Amino acid sequence: ATSLDGFIAKDNNDISFLSTVEVKGEDYGYGEFIKTVDTVIMGRKTYDKVLSFGIEFPHKNKKCYVLSQSRTGKDEHVEFFNGDIGILIQKIRKTKGLNIFIDGGSEVIHELMKQNLIDKFIISVIPHMLGGGIRLFNPGRPEITLKLIRSSSFPSGLVQLEYERGERLKQKAAYL
Repeated sequence: ATSLDGFIAKDNNDISFLSTVEVKGEDYGYGEFIKTVDTVIMGRKTYDKVLSFGIEFPHKNKKCYVLSQSRTGKDEHVEFFNGDIGILIQKIRKTKGLNIFIDGGSEVIHELMKQNLIDKFIISVIPHMLGGGIRLFNPGRPEITLKLIRSSSFPSGLVQLEYERGERLKQKAAYL
């Protein structure tokens, strides 16, 4: 999810703007989407943020990797990984299974884009402008041509955009 002006959080990692589109009973297609995924990759800051919510870990039935330069090994939810993310994605794609969900943050997305490893982008645009903060897409990434697959708007004002790379890989797809 991103603000209309392209930020995923304020500079202090505050994501409270996301609550402006919270509607009881509305999951914006997440329930159906997550059924297509068996592997989740996220950055350590995103993982720490998820744990700070004080709720049950949302990906407990998935294989989860957290990219971290400071943590190694495993905990009750995830395996920490500090190598080349491209090698990790190649390894996962060689196994049978479903798709890979990239659950943030911007540094992980940036590295995957630099290596041309994201096949599909599903971006929920929140009708809110933060004016600054942590960008969804950092500068210095390659140019990518995408094809619009679907767009949906919701009464809350959220607009969801789904784009695919020109030629999608036939293997496990990595989704943002």
